[in-house]
Amino acid sequence: MAKWFPGRRLSWFRLSLLILIVAGLVLALGYAWTGWRDRQAAAERKPWFDAYVDVTATPSIPFESPGESGQRNVVLAFVVASQEEACDPAWGGVYGLDEAEHTLDLDRRLARFRMLGGSAMVSFGGQANSDLALACDDPSALTEGYRSVIERYELGSIDMDIEGDLLSDATAVERQARAIATVQDDRSDTGELDVWLTLPVAPDGLTFDGVQAVRAYLDAGVELAGVNAMTMNYNSGGRELMPTIRESLTAVQAQLRSLYQEIDAPIGDATAWSRVSATPMIGQNDVRDEVFSLSDAEALADFSSEHGMTRMSMWSLNRDDECDENWPDPKQVSDSCSGVAQESGAFSKTLREQRPGGITQIAEEAVEHLVEESERTEDDPETSPYPIWDVDVAYPAETKVVWHRSVYEAKWWTQGDQPDQPAESGAQPWRLLGPVLPGEKPVERPQLPADAYPAWQKGEEYRRGARVIFDGTGYEAKWWTQGDSPDASLVQPQESPWRQLTDEEVAALLATP
Repeated sequence: MAKWFPGRRLSWFRLSLLILIVAGLVLALGYAWTGWRDRQAAAERKPWFDAYVDVTATPSIPFESPGESGQRNVVLAFVVASQEEACDPAWGGVYGLDEAEHTLDLDRRLARFRMLGGSAMVSFGGQANSDLALACDDPSALTEGYRSVIERYELGSIDMDIEGDLLSDATAVERQARAIATVQDDRSDTGELDVWLTLPVAPDGLTFDGVQAVRAYLDAGVELAGVNAMTMNYNSGGRELMPTIRESLTAVQAQLRSLYQEIDAPIGDATAWSRVSATPMIGQNDVRDEVFSLSDAEALADFSSEHGMTRMSMWSLNRDDECDENWPDPKQVSDSCSGVAQESGAFSKTLREQRPGGITQIAEEAVEHLVEESERTEDDPETSPYPIWDVDVAYPAETKVVWHRSVYEAKWWTQGDQPDQPAESGAQPWRLLGPVLPGEKPVERPQLPADAYPAWQKGEEYRRGARVIFDGTGYEAKWWTQGDSPDASLVQPQESPWRQLTDEEVAALLATP
């Protein structure tokens, strides 16, 4: 039988204290569980490093041939509004999607890149030219413009580079966000579409317009993969870049958490960091006293790894090389070199060392199909975009041929050098662009009208720049000449005073009223 001890009561104070202790334990366990889930969710996103490739820049960079240790994740830039049709997408505003396939061989090069295990996303926008959403105010046509690029290149990720005039035009940004939300929703049954927003940042994080851009995307219902901060051109008065970069990225992470809180979809600390990316401008920045060095690259790689950032990038792969002695001012930004002392590819190598992951942008069956096509070796003129290579024919520089179901481009004049075999001299004159794509037909070359230029005459004197027709082909004199047959330029291009007109020159002539 239980005994009762008079005078021993459970006071309200003790009861309240006990309740507080239990509540605290429950709350602590709840926070611990929430934190664990946050870290687990963030850890599911494998880190990777990609690098922007300016597709229309010259000289063209062979991203499609990364080699054994080269860059295998790229961001192809930039698709904007066509200069001719506001709602039509075009690379650099100049090359429509079909024109880029023929003139830049972009589809072929991308196919080869993927066959070698590479992955790519496409970036819309950029500082120069006019973004699709800025030029096209027809919502349906705008949506179709974005969709046509995504479907053509079989993209699983896209990069929306919002800066310049577009960033300050809230209506255009909202129009873009709604279009991307529609495309993303339409893709829900066939595969996910990751959407990254690339935005300029100040030392204290996203600018007001940048915050508004993220808010517009979230309000439109876009599921963002993350925000990519352009950690460059801070105009910080000579201050070291890395402390500023750290501050700005930390601020962006806090801003993201706040923005998701606004839409009642709070994210944890680790998840927020996994949605922050950084893109430095390697080497010399546009601001003359700001230089992103290789030691900065190493420090940024460490920072991103420590904080669990999923994506890292850089502007640009075209610039990942040392400028040669012909570049007059190392403080002036070049599109093709960094402006600092470095080995070729040093920045991309440093930034990706701690980021072994990658992104899958094309279905495995599509890659298998391309591989099967490339394994076919018989060449059919009816299904080849360019002439089949012939051992007896001389090929000037930039001539394209087909050999064993692959397309090659001559780096310089060559004859007798089989495209897929090492040259005896050790210098291979052919550059492999990629496989012959399914359904291809011979490219129609522009034909020069018979009366476009005078027929070549053996006794006639020709000064530099004079143009003639010989056997139906156009030629231009490189210097004064008399009696030298133009067809000799195909055999001895260095010694010949004539050069054959390119297809582009013929096409320009035909387009002239």
